[in-house]
Amino acid sequence: MDLGITERVRPLIEQVRLMVETEIAPLDTEFHHEVGRHPSGDRFQHTPRQLEILEGLKAKAKERGLWNFWLTDSERGFGLTTVEYAYLAEEMGKVGIAAEVFNCNAPDTGNMEVLERYGTPAHKERWLQPLLEGTIRSAYLMSEPDVASSDATNISLNAVRDGDAWVLNGEKWWATGAGDPRCRLYIVMACSDPSAHRHSRHSMFLIPSDADGIEVLRPMQVFGADDAPHGHMHIRFTNVRVPSEDLVLGEGRGFAVAQGRLGPGRIHHCMRAIGQAEMALEFLCKRAMQREAFGKKLTDLGANYDIIADARMEIEMARLLCLKAAWMMDTQGTRAAQPWISKIKVVAPLTALKVVDEAMQVHGAAGISQDFPLAAMWTHLRTLRFADGPDAVHRRQVARTELRKYTNDKV
Repeated sequence: MDLGITERVRPLIEQVRLMVETEIAPLDTEFHHEVGRHPSGDRFQHTPRQLEILEGLKAKAKERGLWNFWLTDSERGFGLTTVEYAYLAEEMGKVGIAAEVFNCNAPDTGNMEVLERYGTPAHKERWLQPLLEGTIRSAYLMSEPDVASSDATNISLNAVRDGDAWVLNGEKWWATGAGDPRCRLYIVMACSDPSAHRHSRHSMFLIPSDADGIEVLRPMQVFGADDAPHGHMHIRFTNVRVPSEDLVLGEGRGFAVAQGRLGPGRIHHCMRAIGQAEMALEFLCKRAMQREAFGKKLTDLGANYDIIADARMEIEMARLLCLKAAWMMDTQGTRAAQPWISKIKVVAPLTALKVVDEAMQVHGAAGISQDFPLAAMWTHLRTLRFADGPDAVHRRQVARTELRKYTNDKV
């Protein structure tokens, strides 16, 4: 099992790290300070300065060949393994806008996976190509307000066949990225046959975000913030007609498409979470070395030596688990890797949250203020414990896999 940095990816890591530290990080704060300053007052419209920052950085990344690292097993991608990509994603996780600069941001990477793996040539021309070029954005609509969406078989947005089209009615929420004015595509999971087997009831549809009958009801707030200009929107579908050719893979295949999409997406989140943990530990150490209280540096007060040591050890353990999950994906496929993906999906955000929390504590009141990125990091990581499945669902998967070793019955 080789989890180390390969000679192929080593120079890429250095290039990405350098660009994140010297070019992206200095502009990240300015980008987020621009939110709400559009002349229209719309917080989800990018200001000219935001577009200048984003497009300028993306152009530099593309010119340097630092683009679309995430797509494995495809001639359209960079040719990296999932293990190799993990090291790059960790660097991108350290700064809020970094992943998009390299066109490696969620939910677009997962949506591009769907289009690449399951899309028709027409789908790829219309949607995949502009997404790969970074000229449009997309959203993935799965969760619903009226059912426990952690069980994907509960999804109830209704899809009824009507001639050569499907008609969709219902509501979705937490549609991440749907607030972005550049969002042009929704990938929507809907119930197309409630009487079918529980894993064959659903279908996946490709729908333009401006289709007739789509209404954005509100942005969902995350701990009181609307996460503009990205946004997580609550959306209503009223008699939205979708041509039958925009059904992904086939009727009743929605669950299979969702599982294929969520495997890579889940682990990408974990890779970036480890990057955030590293950044938080750096903030913690620098603050503890620079500040004094009661006549001593903060490093010499309380249990700060133990806190720093524990943070370092726990980050290293989480990284190794993440890399093993990535290795399982590379060598045995997403399905066989599911228990390992579930393990790291629990461990990575919990580990990162702990480190961020300790960093906030060392910073005092400043740690929860807008003067440092720690509060925003904590909010994102706490949210990550719901995104792509809550902790309890992933623990259930891990436990079921473990128990199968000791019984011949299905668990």
